[in-house]
Amino acid sequence: MAKIGMIGAGSWGTALATVLDSNGHQVTVWSALAEEIRMLSEKREHTTKLPGVKLSERILFETDLEQAVTGKELLVLAVPSVFTRNTAKQMKPYVAKQQVIVNVAKGIEENSLKTLVEIIEEEIPKADVAVLSGPSHAEEVGRRLPTSCVVGAHTRTTAEYIQNLFMNQVFRVYTSPDMLGIELGGSLKNVIALAAGMADGLGYGDNTKAALITRGIAEIGRLALAMGAKYETLSGLTGIGDLIVTCASVHSRNRRAGMLIGQGKTMQEAMDEVQMVVEGVYSAKAAMGLARNYGISMPIIEQVNQVLFYDKSCKSAVQELMLRDKKAEHEDLPWSEDAGRERKTEG
Repeated sequence: MAKIGMIGAGSWGTALATVLDSNGHQVTVWSALAEEIRMLSEKREHTTKLPGVKLSERILFETDLEQAVTGKELLVLAVPSVFTRNTAKQMKPYVAKQQVIVNVAKGIEENSLKTLVEIIEEEIPKADVAVLSGPSHAEEVGRRLPTSCVVGAHTRTTAEYIQNLFMNQVFRVYTSPDMLGIELGGSLKNVIALAAGMADGLGYGDNTKAALITRGIAEIGRLALAMGAKYETLSGLTGIGDLIVTCASVHSRNRRAGMLIGQGKTMQEAMDEVQMVVEGVYSAKAAMGLARNYGISMPIIEQVNQVLFYDKSCKSAVQELMLRDKKAEHEDLPWSEDAGRERKTEG
């Protein structure tokens, strides 16, 4: 049995607490919101963010961050990405040297353009920081529906340690050394999911959705590879897998917010109606910042930014995407006639 501190009591933190508890670990869940902790303690259920998922009496709830962090073998950082830096700063005095922290949020900091692991390591340099991600909606994890994720870490030892703590018959965990690829896939897919939702809101069909998913992973891949991530990661669970589920699922808050925008609501109206943090809105600007820094073309993400922040209509954005200059799907693939010319030149 391991003592684990769950830092964040939203839907994802609560769902992961049930996974770890079912594996026999002692889980303490922390929230800065006293009312949230009171609700969880009294009702043993997150009635607003994860209704219907009952929490065992073994799980402890805490508003004192020192109590939630001190003496734990593993800390799971499950706050929304916009709160990651501030929460890490608050945690720092209580974190022991080489204490393992696994981040489970998805996002890129807008101003610094840093991933969440980079932020945590900057704020708590003495910690051993890892990331857990994948196609894993909290609603389904809480109901114990089969789910697979990937844990990335600096060392195989840390990755396998986290894998062993989380893994069970309904929650399968793979390991990977490509932390950057895992984080980029997890954060940028939320922006593409906003686009997919906008298409749904406009009443478009499966053809449109398939195009957005496919061209979306191409955009994510171009940027991620330029930044040093690995192709295998982008073709796996935390790349195309996470993108598919976020673009298609009824549980996806990013898709739902995009759908509301496609139906004519403003970004703020959509976020207010979803009543949860829509990570893609915060990652959209950061994605364009990274694209500019690395000289990468990201037309879908560019149009999402235009809709979110510059009052462009969703229909106009789609038309602009469809009417861009003609091009090949994969520029690097050779034509047989070109290969023939090369052979003649060599001869």
